[in-house]
Amino acid sequence: MPPFAKPETVLKRSEELINVGQHQAALAALNEIFTSRRFKQTPLASLEPIMIRFVDLCVDLKKGRMAKEGLMQYKNVSQNTNAQSIELVIKHFIKLADAKVVEAQSKADAAVGGEKIDVDDLEESETPESMLLGSVSADQNKDRTDRVLVTPWLKFLWEAYRTALDILRNNARLEIPYQQIANQALKFCLQYERKTEFRRLCEVLRQHLQNVARYSHHAHAINLTDQDTLQRHLDTRFAQLNAAVELELWQEAFRSIEDIHNLLTMAKKAPRPAMMANYYEKLARIFMVSDNHLFHAAAWNRFYALARSIAKSDQEHTRMASYVLISALAVPVISSNAPGTGNLNKTKSDFLQGDHEGRTRTGRLTSLLGLSRTPTRAGLLKEALNRDILNKARPELRELYNILEVEFHPLSICAKIEPILAQISQDSEMAKYVKPLHSVVLTRLFQQLSQVYDAVKLDKVMQLVSAFKAPHSYSAAEIEKFCLNACKKGHLNIRIDHVAQAITFQDDVFATDAHPSASTTSEADNVRLQATPSELVRTQLSRLATCLDTTLNTIDPSVLANAQAAKRDVFARAVAAADDEHKAAIARKAILARRKELLEEMATRKEREESAARAERARAAAEAEQKRIADEAKKREQERINKELEAVRIEEAKKMAKSLQERGGLKLSEEELANMDTNKLVQMQVEQIEKEKKELAERLRLIHRKMDHLERAYRREEAPLLEADYARQKEEDLKYHKAARITLLQTSKEKHAADLEVKKRLTRILPDYQQLRSIIEEKRRGEFEERRRNAAEQIEVEKEKRRQQVREERRRERQEAEEAERRRAQEEEESRARAEEEERLAEKRRAEEAERSELEAKKRAEIEERMAKLQATADRQRQREEEAEANRRARITGGAVAAPAAGAAGGVARQESPAAEGGWRRAGSPAVSAAAAPGAAAESQRPSIFGAARAGAGGGWREREAARKAAGGDAAPAAPAAPAAPAAPAAAPAAAAPAPAASNAYRPGMLRGAGGAGPTWREREAAKNAAGGAGAAAPAAATDNDGFTEVKKSVYRPPGARR
Repeated sequence: MPPFAKPETVLKRSEELINVGQHQAALAALNEIFTSRRFKQTPLASLEPIMIRFVDLCVDLKKGRMAKEGLMQYKNVSQNTNAQSIELVIKHFIKLADAKVVEAQSKADAAVGGEKIDVDDLEESETPESMLLGSVSADQNKDRTDRVLVTPWLKFLWEAYRTALDILRNNARLEIPYQQIANQALKFCLQYERKTEFRRLCEVLRQHLQNVARYSHHAHAINLTDQDTLQRHLDTRFAQLNAAVELELWQEAFRSIEDIHNLLTMAKKAPRPAMMANYYEKLARIFMVSDNHLFHAAAWNRFYALARSIAKSDQEHTRMASYVLISALAVPVISSNAPGTGNLNKTKSDFLQGDHEGRTRTGRLTSLLGLSRTPTRAGLLKEALNRDILNKARPELRELYNILEVEFHPLSICAKIEPILAQISQDSEMAKYVKPLHSVVLTRLFQQLSQVYDAVKLDKVMQLVSAFKAPHSYSAAEIEKFCLNACKKGHLNIRIDHVAQAITFQDDVFATDAHPSASTTSEADNVRLQATPSELVRTQLSRLATCLDTTLNTIDPSVLANAQAAKRDVFARAVAAADDEHKAAIARKAILARRKELLEEMATRKEREESAARAERARAAAEAEQKRIADEAKKREQERINKELEAVRIEEAKKMAKSLQERGGLKLSEEELANMDTNKLVQMQVEQIEKEKKELAERLRLIHRKMDHLERAYRREEAPLLEADYARQKEEDLKYHKAARITLLQTSKEKHAADLEVKKRLTRILPDYQQLRSIIEEKRRGEFEERRRNAAEQIEVEKEKRRQQVREERRRERQEAEEAERRRAQEEEESRARAEEEERLAEKRRAEEAERSELEAKKRAEIEERMAKLQATADRQRQREEEAEANRRARITGGAVAAPAAGAAGGVARQESPAAEGGWRRAGSPAVSAAAAPGAAAESQRPSIFGAARAGAGGGWREREAARKAAGGDAAPAAPAAPAAPAAPAAAPAAAAPAPAASNAYRPGMLRGAGGAGPTWREREAAKNAAGGAGAAAPAAATDNDGFTEVKKSVYRPPGARR
């Protein structure tokens, strides 16, 4: 693939190629842009002029397929960012193709004298017959070629329309240009009468419309529920319908009618009356061509209902009313109600079979007309009478209606109607109704004859119908065929007697209708003089019921009065309930509408979610695919680089080895060269170079030595030879100089003579030359002056334009400056307003914050006050507990008075007890110092939960340490406390004296043992240590008098803060 070039460069290159006539090369150069990988990243501003030039070249060279591919690529790039660009390019493409067709048409008209070119199919313009004819008739080949000059360009324009429609289809952003191109294509088919292409165009448009639902999940899909979009599609289909009718393609017209009907069923809003009137008018023409008179009349009836409000003049009203009336009268009475009436294929199907296909076709035609049920001849005439069409129609048509539908005159009906039909035949538009009217007249004739006669001669019937003149005259065979057809379809009961040449009207009292549709014929279809015997039998029960009802009413008139009263009551209840039912119906309708809206919203939401999920999956798949492609490309690129590096390495090694072989005769095989490393070859090359340098130096030394001797010998030998050569050279130079001088003189003389001859010849024309020169100079001088004046005037004009431009620019700049100043002032005003608003909000926030802070301070003060009250309550409670504990200890100790302050063991007075100190230790054992027990009563009266005031409390380690420091000794002075140990047994009875009184009282585990039977294990251990002497006193220092071992308090620290 060639390297990517800038779009501007490619466009410039194509212009250069076009200037030198290389259109094909220019088109190829432009086409390379669309095949480039970087085409999608190219900005549209650079691509649009390239597309314009590309389309120009494609049209000039008739490259329709290449143009389609390029336009498709450009559409993929521009449809999501700039849809107007692709619209501009496609319109330019169609415009160029149309211009080429017009140009070719003018050339063809000039060549063949305005003959019309007729080619059935543009896509198959060359048929085998034309090729054979061209090969055997060479003399007329040029004429035929002139007649079809325009055909290739017509084919190209048709392909251009198809290409444009394919590119613009199914995109909401390109919907308007799509409809415009479709209308242009329809006009193309009309202008050049292209019936085959019109059929194909209709199929293309129909296929595009069917694909709308298939592509509804796309980002810019066509939304037919949008009123504007649906209206554009309807306009296009109506244009298609008009074109089909104008080209007399009735099948395509009917299909267009079906397309319009399908679009109308999707519309939420009723279309314009004028559009629907056009719809029914075209439908009436189609039904008329298909000989479907019943639906033709129904279509005229629907057209009149819409067009009567559009028509402006009375003459137009009369014309439409006349068509409605005559079309209804022209509906055949025979089988007008039978299934299969709407037979567009003009086949005479058997209506007795009542085939399903005929019923389906009738139902479809009924839906196309917007009717709830199949129309009938009697219903159409009744509706016409209700709309007062009979009075608005032409007089002869009113008379025709009276003869056919009102009067009873079997012997003169043909004679009366013939002048009316003759008058109608003179109208070219109504003449098409004469033939079906004849069928209606014959039907009425036989129906009325059957009411009067049992049998009638065939000659009499021929005499009655002889009033009809040619070309509408009837023969006996035609009358017989008509009668058989009427009998076959069940409308007449006739038997033809060929022997007696008579027609017998049979009356079978037990006869039934041959076809169900025959029984639906109302009294308006047939004016009856009397009932037939078969009708009397069929209506016997109904007539008997009527007679009995009349007799009962005559005998008992109250029955009728009661029935009337009951009827009035029913009507009153119905009127009373009508309002409630109406409200219920409205409510139900609103509920259904709301439910429908909810269902539509749910469906839309679900579709949107599914579309988003599909888009997300597609995006993820695209990203994965792009990643995979990028990885593969990267891997391939790396492999390619490695291969190139390896190839370069091998190539360099080969070159280096070859160089070494050429220099030093290095002999290596191909395998050795392939396996040899570049470094080794470099080393071998270095060694080879060193070897060559040494050899070269040796050779140069030998050559220098040899050349010194040779040069000296050469100079000795050439010295005499140089002198002889110098003398010879001087002689030769002298000879050459003399010969050259002689030649120069001779040449100069000849040239001088020739110049004199030329001067002599030119002297004769010198005056003419000077005169001509003066004339030309004068002319050129005048032209120069004129141009200079024109240039000066142009300069002044341009100066004035420039002045106006500068004034305009300055005025615009002033306006822009004023606008900028106004915007700046407005922005400053808005900024100031915003600042004031922000300041106001900030002030409001500060006030709220201050109020909040004040509330919090009040709450905090209330909480602190409550905490203080709770603390005071707790202190009083604790004081009462301490007092209760002191009283309890006093009772335990038997009310002993405080001992002297000095202790027997250490001689140091205790200043406070552990309880007063706030310690947690319980009281010490009396075994340590019996004399110290009374001192506990003299301490603080605050109770301790550890029983610190028990008898024999010896204080904690703080008291002992304070006593030791006061005594001025270390651990050694604790030894004199040992003699106090024997006093423990004596003190025990005294302390245990009140025990019997408290033996049954409950005490906590921490307070037990104060008045127990014996010392605790700590007391025994302390006594043992005291008996052991001074050396054993150290452990006593580690044990408190209350029997608890000192435990160092530890503060909890998190693991990260521990050391």
